[in-house]
Amino acid sequence: MARMASATGACLCGAVTFVVNGPLRDVIYCHCKQCRRTSGHFVAASACAKADLQLVRDEHLQWFDSSDEARRGFCGRCGSSLFWEPTFKDTMSIMAGALDDSSAVRASHHIFVTDAGAYYSLDDGLPQWEHYEKPEHANGE
Repeated sequence: MARMASATGACLCGAVTFVVNGPLRDVIYCHCKQCRRTSGHFVAASACAKADLQLVRDEHLQWFDSSDEARRGFCGRCGSSLFWEPTFKDTMSIMAGALDDSSAVRASHHIFVTDAGAYYSLDDGLPQWEHYEKPEHANGE
C-alpha cells in the first residue's frame, strides 16, 4: 500500500516538483556563509529521509557540489534553491519556501549564528547554535 504524501513542493517556475512520503523535520535556520550566498539571506530548511523524497518533475534540476560534505539542488531554469544533500546523513534538506504548505513544520533553532549577517538580528527566542549539531552540555545536559 502506498504511503500518503505528507508534503509537496516545487520551484518558482514549476519545472522541478517533488513529493515527500514521510515525516518532515522542523525547520532549521542556517546562517552559514554558503547558505547566505546561495539564498541571498539565510536558509530556512526542513528535511526528510532521502528514501521519502520523490522527484515528480526534475528535467531542470541541477546539482552543485558546494563542499566535500554536501551538494545543493536548484532549478536550472528559474534558479530556485530547493535542496541541500549532506554526504554524511541519509536525509535531504528541503528549502521551506519550496513547500506548497509549510503548516506542518515549525522553526526549531538557528545554526552557524556566528556567520549571521550584520544587517539583521536574531531575536525570535529560538535556540542559537554555533555549529550544525547541538552543542554538548547545552541546557545543562
